[in-house]
Amino acid sequence: MDTREKNIKQNINNVKLGKDVKIYDFVNIYGCEIDDNTKIGTFVEIQKGAKIGKNCKISSHTFICEGVHIEDNCFIGHGVTFINDKHPRATTENGSLQTESDWNCVPTYIKKGASIGSNATILCGITIGKKAIVGAGAVVTKNVPDKSVVAGNPARILKKF
Repeated sequence: MDTREKNIKQNINNVKLGKDVKIYDFVNIYGCEIDDNTKIGTFVEIQKGAKIGKNCKISSHTFICEGVHIEDNCFIGHGVTFINDKHPRATTENGSLQTESDWNCVPTYIKKGASIGSNATILCGITIGKKAIVGAGAVVTKNVPDKSVVAGNPARILKKF
């Protein structure tokens, strides 16, 4: 086993992978769950506690942090960023670096069949509804209803279908 294979094996030991998951090069995944037939593109990070359903496509350069739950049949475009902290800070009130115990992870839910366009930013604590579409570059600050299209900064409903 070469060094690359050892590194891959070490990094996925604490990951729950379904059947026929495809993971491309230069992916950082740890402590997460990825269900059957999902594809994970190059340069993606998926943190502990994140869950990705069946038949999803996660495009390159995407960041999926702790607390993100993506249901089945979802598309996540290139460079999508999820956020899990409403009040990010580097240090505590006394000036010491924050640790995991100093913040509260706020979950985000992407419902079945939703699509998120490239370079969208998804703030924490929201739900993107079933089959909803988030336009490229959108900044999603509120819940997105089922079967609706949102775009802009902040994202606004353009239409429902």
